[in-house]
Amino acid sequence: QIPYALGLIGTRSLTETLPGIKEIKEKNRTRIESGIKAVVALEQLRKNRDDPQALTVFNAHKADLGFGLLLKKYTVDVSQATPEMIQQAVDSTIPRVAPLFWSFRIMVALGFAFLLLFSLALFYSIKGTFIEKKWLLRWALWFIPMPWIAAELGWVVAEYGRQPWTIYGVLPTHISVSNISVGNIYGSLAGFVIFYTVLLVVEVYLMQKYARQGPASLGTGKYFGESSHGKQAAGGALPAGAVADKV
Repeated sequence: QIPYALGLIGTRSLTETLPGIKEIKEKNRTRIESGIKAVVALEQLRKNRDDPQALTVFNAHKADLGFGLLLKKYTVDVSQATPEMIQQAVDSTIPRVAPLFWSFRIMVALGFAFLLLFSLALFYSIKGTFIEKKWLLRWALWFIPMPWIAAELGWVVAEYGRQPWTIYGVLPTHISVSNISVGNIYGSLAGFVIFYTVLLVVEVYLMQKYARQGPASLGTGKYFGESSHGKQAAGGALPAGAVADKV
């Protein structure tokens, strides 16, 4: 029994027992064995929709149909599935633990690191000493790619963690393939890659262009390199009068 925080995440209860991997597999085995009957009955109904016995069996086991379909990965005729095939299907219902374990924890750790970083940035900004904290500026620079990494780790947890299902208990991933040709897939992928590569080139060009000009290019009169009338001085330098005023 695992109460409190993990219980809330797994069962939305503080006291309910949270099953382990072995217990989940045994439950899935029962559902797979029940699902075999549903698949066989469904195939019989395809041949004869008026078969009352097949309809009765299907209605009794249709909730486990998706689990029976897991065996389609190992055999065409699920009624002939061997104990070894059933065991393979049972094992496939639980994805590997290590990738999920580390992906989730790194994602959460990055989330707390973001909170700490922005809290420190807010604190030192209010004090007016943010620009003096070189270690914090380096930290902020190093963390530029981290939101994307955290987001991708979240997708790993979501997508890898739901395997072997596209729709849990209904549609296994291995039979939810599309009839779209390989050429169409490569064509659409190439289109996306080319389009976003062009956007990336434009973005990098504009960022470099305006970063070199500096904030003085805004012409607001608030930044170094501008006259007091809001016009940028030649070459980005302060005019003589402005220098004298500052001195």
